[in-house]
Amino acid sequence: MNTPGVPPEDRARALDLARRLREHNLRYHVHDAPVISDAEYDRMMRELQALEEKCPALASPDSPTARVGAPPLDSFGEFHHDPPMRSLENAVAEGEIFAFEERAKRFLRQGGEEVEAFDLTCEPKLDGLAVEVIYRNGLFESGGTRGNGVAGEDVTPNLKTVRGVPLRLRAPEGGPAPPSYLAARGEVFMTLRGFERLNRDRLDAEEPPFANPRNAAAGSLRQLDSRITAARPLNAAFYAVGRVEGHAFPSQSNLLETLPKWGLPVSPAWRRCASPREAAAFYEELLAGREAAPYEQDGVVLKVDSMALQERLGATSRAPRWAIAYKFPPRQETTRVRDIVFQVGRTGAITPVALMEPARVGGVEVTRATLHNEDEMRRKDVRRGDRVLIQRAGDVIPEVVAVIREERPPDAAAVPMPEACPVCASPVERPEGEAVLRCPNPVCPAVVREGLRHFASRRAMDVDGLGDKLVNQLVDEGLVSEPADLFALSKERLASLERMGEKSAENLVEALEKAKRPPLARFIYALGVRHVGERVAEVLAGSFRDLEALSRADEEALTSTHEVGPKVAESVARFFSDARSKKMVENLLAAGVAPESPPEAAARDSGEGTLSGLSFVLTGTLPGRSRSEAKAAIEALGGRVSASVSKSTSFLVAGERPGSKMKRAESLGVPVLDEGAFEEMLARRERP
Repeated sequence: MNTPGVPPEDRARALDLARRLREHNLRYHVHDAPVISDAEYDRMMRELQALEEKCPALASPDSPTARVGAPPLDSFGEFHHDPPMRSLENAVAEGEIFAFEERAKRFLRQGGEEVEAFDLTCEPKLDGLAVEVIYRNGLFESGGTRGNGVAGEDVTPNLKTVRGVPLRLRAPEGGPAPPSYLAARGEVFMTLRGFERLNRDRLDAEEPPFANPRNAAAGSLRQLDSRITAARPLNAAFYAVGRVEGHAFPSQSNLLETLPKWGLPVSPAWRRCASPREAAAFYEELLAGREAAPYEQDGVVLKVDSMALQERLGATSRAPRWAIAYKFPPRQETTRVRDIVFQVGRTGAITPVALMEPARVGGVEVTRATLHNEDEMRRKDVRRGDRVLIQRAGDVIPEVVAVIREERPPDAAAVPMPEACPVCASPVERPEGEAVLRCPNPVCPAVVREGLRHFASRRAMDVDGLGDKLVNQLVDEGLVSEPADLFALSKERLASLERMGEKSAENLVEALEKAKRPPLARFIYALGVRHVGERVAEVLAGSFRDLEALSRADEEALTSTHEVGPKVAESVARFFSDARSKKMVENLLAAGVAPESPPEAAARDSGEGTLSGLSFVLTGTLPGRSRSEAKAAIEALGGRVSASVSKSTSFLVAGERPGSKMKRAESLGVPVLDEGAFEEMLARRERP
C-alpha cells in the first residue's frame, strides 16, 4: 500500500530497514546469536531515522527508531498490576527447598488432592528491576515497574528504548499466535560487559560509578528523560505473565518455550527438574559458573511447573505458595578501615580511598575501596578504624556500602580532606558546583603519570609494553613529562633503564611507532578530555571527522551534535582553547602522530575536497535527490552534514516543505540554498 506524499523507493527502503532491525534485535536479545556488528546496526538505525525525519508518515508506533527516547517527563504516573506482582519467599540452605516441596504437597492434601511428586521449573534469579509490559493485539502499549506489587511507576517511554522489549510481538509459523492481551513480567538488567563500559565512561567523565548492575539498571530505567535510558546498555528477560486474554499456558516450562517465539526473551539457562534434588544440582551448577556468567544472578527461582497446580496452591498476601528463591551467598563482606588516603587522577581530581584489612569479596581479595569524593565520605561518615560493609561487582573499584556504627571504636577519627595536593603540595581547588577537589598543577607528577597511563592504555593509543611501572620510571627519570615525549624515546635510552632489556626496549619503540596512526576516536579518548569517554569520543569523531574541525568547534556546534550535552561541549571547547592543551596536541602531531579519519570521512576526503570546511544542514524534500544522496554528494566534496542548525552552519539546503530548521537558519543569518542553488554549487565544485 502506498503512503501519500512518500516516494515509493523511500517507503520500500524504510520497511526493509525496519524489518531487518527487528530481526537483528530478535537474534541478539532473544536467540543470543547476532550476525552483524553493533556499528552496522547503528548505521541502519541512523538511515531509518533519516528517512522518517524526511517523511514522518513512515514512522509507525513499533518502528525501531522509537527506541531513541523522548523528551523528559515532569514525573512518572502510576502503573497498576492485574493481578498483583508478589514477592518471593527466600531459601538460603538446601534443606529449605525440600521443605518448600513438602509444604506445597501438604497444602494440596488439605484441599483433597494427593500429589506424590511434581516437576519444578528452575530459572536464574537475575539481579535487575522487575517490570510488567502490556501488549494489546500484539503491539506494545505500556509498561511499569513492580513498585509495591499493586502499583508501580509508569515508565512506558523508557521501556520502549530497551532493545530486549519488542514493540511488536511475532506470530510464529506453525505456533500459537500472540494473544489479544498479554501482560508479560520480567526483569530489566544490565550485562556485566555493558555495566563495566558504562562505569568506565562515568569514571572518565568524573561521575561516580554505579555500585552494581542492579543499581545501574534501576537508575537507568527510572530516568525522567528517556533519551538517557536509551543510551544505557539495558536488556530484558521475561519469566511470567499477569493477565492474559486469548491464550492459556499449561505449564511454566511451556511459557518459557512460547515467549521467545513471540519475540520476548527469556533466560537461556532455565531447566525443568523432576525433584528438589535435581533443582539443588542445578543451583550448584549455576553457583559454580557464577563468576563466568555474563550477567549478575543472585540465586535460582524454583516454581511448580504445572499451571493447574500453581492455581490450586495460590498465594499468601505476600508471596505465591508455588515458588521460592534459593539465594546465592552474598557478594558483600565486612572488614576494618586501616587508613584513608588520597589519590590524584589524571585530571587532578583528588579521591579519598579507604585502605582496609584484606577481605575476600566475590572471589577477589580486596584491600582498597573508593569513597568517591568528600561529600560521599562525609555522608557515609567513614572514619579511620571503622568496621564497614563493602561490596564489589564486575570491574568496578570496590566501594564502602555502610559503616557498622555499633562496632565503631572510641578512637575512630574522621580524616579531613587535604588543603594541598598530597603529591606536589599545590593548594587544592574545588570548582563551583562540583563535589571533587582538584590539584590545579598540570605538571603534578601524579597528573602526568595518570595521564600517560590513560594515553597508552588499551582503549586509547594501545601502546603494548608501556605499563604502570615503566611509566613511573620514565617520569621519575625526567625522560617523559607529556605524551609527545614518548615518541622521542630511543631504543638505547630505554635499554639503559633498570629491568629494561634491549629486546623489551626494541619492542616498545616498535609499539610506539605502530601507535602513531590511531583511529581518530581513540586519539580523542587518549587526550583525556574531561567528561569524554569512549562513546563520546566515537560520537565526536563521527560527527567532526578530523581533529582540526573538532578543535575549531564552539560550544554551540558541539551541543548540536547528537549525544553531546552542555557539560561535554563546555569541556571539549575549553580543552581546545587552553594554551597548554593546544601545545600538547601540537607536539603530538609534530612527533608524527597522525589520527586516521573514520571510514566515511576517508571516502569523503578521496574526492576533490572543494567543500572542505563547510557545514551543511538539510531540511525538506529535494525532488531530484534523496536525503542520503544529498549527504553523500556533500561529503564526497569534503563537506560535512550536521543534524541541526547552529552559528557554525555554513548553509541550510532547503527543499519542499522545510521545517523549523528554516526559521532557525533565518534567525541566525545562515545562508539558505534552494535545490537549484545547491545543484549549481555541486556542479561548480568550488567554494562559493
